[in-house]
Amino acid sequence: MSKLKFLNIAFTVIVLFVTSTVLAIQSSIIVSEDNDPIEKRQFEDLKEKYSGNDFIYERTIENSGWWTRFKQWLADFFKDLFDFGSDAQANDAVDLMLKVFYVVIFLLVIFFIVKAIINKEGKWIFGKSSDKNIIPVTDIESNIHEADFKKLITSAEEENNYRLAIRYYYLWLLKKLSQAEIIEYDVEKTNSDYYYEITSENTKKEFSYTSYLYNYIWYGEFDIDNTQFNKAKSAFSQFLNSIKS
Repeated sequence: MSKLKFLNIAFTVIVLFVTSTVLAIQSSIIVSEDNDPIEKRQFEDLKEKYSGNDFIYERTIENSGWWTRFKQWLADFFKDLFDFGSDAQANDAVDLMLKVFYVVIFLLVIFFIVKAIINKEGKWIFGKSSDKNIIPVTDIESNIHEADFKKLITSAEEENNYRLAIRYYYLWLLKKLSQAEIIEYDVEKTNSDYYYEITSENTKKEFSYTSYLYNYIWYGEFDIDNTQFNKAKSAFSQFLNSIKS
């Protein structure tokens, strides 16, 4: 399953969930009408009997917290928008809406976490597991002597990631030059630093050309086609084969 297909499925699930929840909100606010006559009753001295603080059920919004005021504002807004028959219905709708909001936020967090994992691994998380022996791209420059560049290049070529393959070829070249004691490898050094360390003019010439290819392809940040890649690959392969370890 491709990453794009997975992300589309995840987004569809979220939309369906939100839609079904909104429908549930709408159905929950439908109440049956009671047409039975109401018996009117008379009560006397209610204010005197129930005048203590324990019997004060209405609180002013000004004395409430910001969250309560915000919910009350939403309830008033939905009451006017959907023509609710009572404050209770509006408050119930707000509570359900907030629950939906929390769930959507949770699903979005999970969505972006999964997306980040997929981008990091480079493969579908439940598909074929990535090779744990391959050093992460960000660490290869510091581990060129441990890296299996043949395997890395093959993997990049299979994914048609020609820019990355050229990067591996260049690091492989530095590895072989270092093993042959032609240069002293240091992750902080530049192409010019290596160029001036090389004493053989022929080796300098080939290094200058392959460095140009590497800079042009890798730092140019544009895609190259198969023909361009094969020409660059041939130059790197020829130079690698000429280095005697």
